[in-house]
Amino acid sequence: MSKDTERSARGGCGDCCQVAAIVRIDERGQMVLPKDVRDRMGLAAGDRLALTTVESGGTVCCLVLVKADELADGVRVMMRVATQGT
Repeated sequence: MSKDTERSARGGCGDCCQVAAIVRIDERGQMVLPKDVRDRMGLAAGDRLALTTVESGGTVCCLVLVKADELADGVRVMMRVATQGT
């Protein structure tokens, strides 16, 4: 399979994106992240995740989960860089 064919199969994403698991949403709107995914992300009970949506054509097409602490650290770094330029 060519790189372009592989990329198309992944929805146009690069090498960083892959389907890690298929999860089901229950009647309460909850889902379980599989243990191997939690382990690879270093997640533990009580960790907080930031849910980011990606829209295309006015419709949410992707959900991204990031550890809230890492997101906050990234924002702090961006703010520091932005304020250094002023």
